[in-house]
Amino acid sequence: MANWRERILESTRGRVLLLLRREARTVNDLAAELGLTDNAVRLHLAALDRDGLIEAAGTRREWTGKPAVVYRTTSEAEALFPKPYRAVLAAMLEDLERQHDRSEVERLMRQAGQSLAAELARDDADIANRVRHAAEVLTALGGLAEVVEGDDGFRIQGFSCPLAELAIEHPSTCQLAEALVSQLVGRPVVECCERGARPRCAFRVAAA
Repeated sequence: MANWRERILESTRGRVLLLLRREARTVNDLAAELGLTDNAVRLHLAALDRDGLIEAAGTRREWTGKPAVVYRTTSEAEALFPKPYRAVLAAMLEDLERQHDRSEVERLMRQAGQSLAAELARDDADIANRVRHAAEVLTALGGLAEVVEGDDGFRIQGFSCPLAELAIEHPSTCQLAEALVSQLVGRPVVECCERGARPRCAFRVAAA
């Protein structure tokens, strides 16, 4: 069964997005390409605009002599289009695992996590704020994380794993996430992720 992105892109609205992704177009351009009326195109554009997937990109004078709005896709629309990241990363990990032993692969993963954290870190003296920021970063990466505070410290609980598909076959990727969180928090963390068919990230941060 096609996934939801494929279903969207195979619809008329998806065809509008595909055309606008290639080149900015007017209502008349789209109507001619799709064999639709101008009003039908405007309905699709209104829905796409409401969802934040397209935007006006100026005007252009058409054959009628009147200026027409030119539309293009937004950066948010790119999330709908397939990306080969998983396949590329999986191939890279397989090469690393063939060339190095497990400890070296894990070291490289931790190094990658630390490098990523260096770009995303915030200078904040409050440990609670740093923990919350780490959870926000995991969520932004697709991990949907929240912070639970207790007497013994904090727990960052993820409800999914941003590297789930890779982590199942390549457990060393968990070292990347652990190093990322540790660097963002500014102290060692204990990884206590749930593994299995649906991995979920979790990290314990001890109280000072």
